[in-house]
Amino acid sequence: MRPRHLKIGMKKRSKKLMEQCNEILEKYGRKAFEVAKNAVLEEKTLQPRVYKALKYFMEKSWHDVQHPALISLACEAVGGNPDKTVNVGASMVLLAGAADLHDDIIDGSKVKDSKPTVFGKFGRDITILAGDALLFKGLLLLHEACKELSRKQREAIIMLVKQAFFEIGNAEVAEAEFKSNKYDLTPDKYREIIERKAAVGEACTRIGAILGHGKKEEIEILGRYGRTLATLITIRNEFIDLFEPDELVNRVKNECLPLPLLYALKDEGKKSEVIRLIKMDRITKKTSQDLIELTDGINGIKKLKDEMHSLIEKEAASLKLIKRNKATFKLLLQSMLEDL
Repeated sequence: MRPRHLKIGMKKRSKKLMEQCNEILEKYGRKAFEVAKNAVLEEKTLQPRVYKALKYFMEKSWHDVQHPALISLACEAVGGNPDKTVNVGASMVLLAGAADLHDDIIDGSKVKDSKPTVFGKFGRDITILAGDALLFKGLLLLHEACKELSRKQREAIIMLVKQAFFEIGNAEVAEAEFKSNKYDLTPDKYREIIERKAAVGEACTRIGAILGHGKKEEIEILGRYGRTLATLITIRNEFIDLFEPDELVNRVKNECLPLPLLYALKDEGKKSEVIRLIKMDRITKKTSQDLIELTDGINGIKKLKDEMHSLIEKEAASLKLIKRNKATFKLLLQSMLEDL
């Protein structure tokens, strides 16, 4: 499972709201993304096939404005200058990209969002090497960015980055244990994995608040917000994956099942039909629609949506102590429930 981005929703109202959210992320994260992309494309020492793979990744696949935008928004929220976050944000683009490339190998993901992944287009070996290149380039950018910071800021940020990516790795291991035993994974266990994989979201908002010289309480509030938002983004995308046959095929073959299907498997009246559908030789749009209808009205999913709503209200209320960007932060939260 990759660090997830906001996907356009299913209905017109949701589409407009999600486009508004994506415009915000683009505004606050674009500059850092361009710095990251240029840092890769200007690297002339790479083997040509690895360079070609990375060029494809940065230009066609990995448009990560989300992570640097969270850093920038959090910095501005505590009174800091968001322009000061660009280089750290760029490093997070590359580090998260490295994790994504390696994750596609682990998950066997050859197609995402109707486009070939680097793994699908260039193969396993090139993808490993491309991920390694992004990892080293990202760490170098982080090192250079931290030279301009105080020792206290530098140490805090490096520790946050380390902890976040270690936590993602540990969550990947926990997830991998269930890939061959898909029906043994419970919704609650999978939600724990999702929450652990939201570590980079928390790291980004904490880093932004640190760069903006936020108070300890502000850093804590924004850290919790980042974890919550990243968790909600992934849960929302778990529902949307049911609408995308290519994504659903890979989830069934190589990954854990989408969260709504795990809830459906707990319903004895629907379990056998869910299993029959996901074991079909070919998953089509009709199969996807049948699975979506099977998840409708399941008590566990209703409870999940209620919990998401309560979590959004709680996080929105906690933002009262934040100086700026409260409306933006709340909008990003509220968009997570559109059309679910």
